Amino acid sequence: MGRFNHRKATVKVQLRDAAGQPLANTAVRAEQKTHKFLFGCGAFDTMGVVMPDDMPAFPGADPERMKQMKKNSIERMEKFIKLFNYGTIPFYWGGYERKEGEPNLKMTMAQAQWLKDHGITVKGHPLCWHTVCADWLMQYPNDKILEKQLARIHREVSTYKGVVDMWDVINEVVIMPVFDKYDNAITRICKEYGRFKLVKEVFEAARAENPGATLLINDFNTSQSYEILVEGLLEMGVPISAIGIQSHQHQGYWGLEKLHTVLERFEHFGLPIHFTENTLISGEIMPTYIEDLNDWQVDEWPSTPEGLERQAREVSEMYTELFAHPLVEAITTWDLTDGKWLKAPSGVLTVDNKEKPVYDALMGLIHGEWETKADLKTDENGVVTVTGFKGEYELTVNGKIVKVSVLEDSDAVVEKTIAY
Repeated sequence: MGRFNHRKATVKVQLRDAAGQPLANTAVRAEQKTHKFLFGCGAFDTMGVVMPDDMPAFPGADPERMKQMKKNSIERMEKFIKLFNYGTIPFYWGGYERKEGEPNLKMTMAQAQWLKDHGITVKGHPLCWHTVCADWLMQYPNDKILEKQLARIHREVSTYKGVVDMWDVINEVVIMPVFDKYDNAITRICKEYGRFKLVKEVFEAARAENPGATLLINDFNTSQSYEILVEGLLEMGVPISAIGIQSHQHQGYWGLEKLHTVLERFEHFGLPIHFTENTLISGEIMPTYIEDLNDWQVDEWPSTPEGLERQAREVSEMYTELFAHPLVEAITTWDLTDGKWLKAPSGVLTVDNKEKPVYDALMGLIHGEWETKADLKTDENGVVTVTGFKGEYELTVNGKIVKVSVLEDSDAVVEKTIAY
């Protein structure tokens, strides 16, 4: 049995002409147009695409520079949608609602809608996190902070329902109550109420507003501590849809041994697994003595020829292993372009939007090895059997196109009429 057979399905389609007669012994070209599997990337550059041309420049900004930024964002996102089908957009509370009661709804909705209109599944990140939190929360007592946190979740999940139906509900909760880099409102309430109560409340708030949403818990801590937390939450009935795993590998590639260890640690829950934030760099590796990646501050972090080749090779290996695992449903490359978080060369594009070897490698997998295109033929009853990677397909018959879903194996015959 092939490593990727679980990613494939078979459907039978009976093709008829406008008069209802079966198109027997007729050539059919089947081409996959979308993947069921979520191949994603951080889609933060969508903000530049949807920014109105007449939007006032940021204080002190050159209007011409703003126009160039928009042009660059459009170019980047055009390359995004050629490769990916899934995007994460920011809902960091401190940036989304800088002033209480004034959320950045218009621009964020425009980002989400643009992505959806281009066939991209959208995830909001995150609804609850102690970092990039709203400073104005600090004026309130803990019971009021929790009340406002839950109200925030009710507001966002209900407002974006139908456009954003996937959320990182809570981020990095293992460290949350002991986070000591700086004081913040969310660590305060996590300390007082505990991880389990806080996670239960935020998930229940999100589920109440969108019963069909995909709701993730997300963490960079892939140790037994996270496993124990998830186990306890599930025993409490917390409605977790999928387990999110961050894999920022600035200090070097995990390798297959660690990757398999992490998968084994969480697969016994039987829940879908999403690799939510994946970074592998194309430059010098960050020193291993750095405990918090954020403490590594450099003026520049260039790619190297060896690093470019290494990034492409390691990303290809990691994606192949994850695509082969039956519980993994999504992989997100965190940075679209180099020079974002920590100035790392972790993107699939350079800072000037050139495609890196890793971009080409992923294109070769996602839209090459893992995408089905086949020349087929109907039988004497006009039935064609389509087997391929799960997703949406177009069947071309005598120059005409019909659309077919190949998502699960089915014995039922789907009937399609070719209109001339």
